[in-house]
Amino acid sequence: MSAPHERDTREQAVTDKVLASFADTPDARHRELFTALVRHAHAFVRETRLTEAEWEAAVGFLTRCGHITDDRRQEFILLSDVLGLSMQTITVNEPDDPRATEQTVFGPFFAEGAPEIELGGDAAQGAPGQPCWVSGTVRDVAGTPVAGAVLDVWEADEEGLYDVQHGDGRVSGRARLRTDDAGRYAFWCVTPTPYPIPHDGPVGDLLTAAARGPMRASHLHFMVTAPGLHRLVTHIFVRGDTYQDSDAVFGVKESLVVDFTEHSAGTAAPDGRTPDVAWTSADFDIVLAPEETA
Repeated sequence: MSAPHERDTREQAVTDKVLASFADTPDARHRELFTALVRHAHAFVRETRLTEAEWEAAVGFLTRCGHITDDRRQEFILLSDVLGLSMQTITVNEPDDPRATEQTVFGPFFAEGAPEIELGGDAAQGAPGQPCWVSGTVRDVAGTPVAGAVLDVWEADEEGLYDVQHGDGRVSGRARLRTDDAGRYAFWCVTPTPYPIPHDGPVGDLLTAAARGPMRASHLHFMVTAPGLHRLVTHIFVRGDTYQDSDAVFGVKESLVVDFTEHSAGTAAPDGRTPDVAWTSADFDIVLAPEETA
């Protein structure tokens, strides 16, 4: 049996040889990424004493992730999310300015081409659920209202599904709108409810093996863009939701937890409507950092 120092020398020689193969990578950033990946991946194998059977199982797991991924389901994003890699990448890249609204995970269910609605329009687009009025103001870190900011909003319906998961071509629970000259926005949607991330595939198997649940805390997605300002990808979360401490993708931040106020049927809404069912409302002011601080 080899002495420990002989084993370490032999294993380090493999890592050094692989690192040397990337030494002449022309692009400096590529070279940095490739060599860091090799160092950390080799260190993982050595630290855990990974067996060949375990490595084969890992390759099989990733292959299954690829096979289940299609234009409506992105298993690799789910994997990144449940491992906290999505949140860590966001944390590394979000603006340092504490005045800016915090960011959180993008998620796998954004879709281009959402219907454009007017201020106060209907983002639910027929999605089942309790009506909800969401409003606020978009400002920069100096407090100046941002006129014409583009807001993309999307969410799951009360069945816990995004439109793309229904598989029937519907477009619901998503919309695009713009702030007015005072930076204000408002729209109708449905009150967010908790739902499980897809867990009938390899990522679900990972969660089961780890005795972790698949539930996401109730939330509504926002993506906000404006010229010269850092793009914001975030959610708002419903205060009091029981899954906020165990959100499957680690996306909850206290600054993003807001009150969703309950209103009885027949109570007039801010836009003059009088819903004949109970509804909720939430206020969420957004602060965008300058692009150069990203």
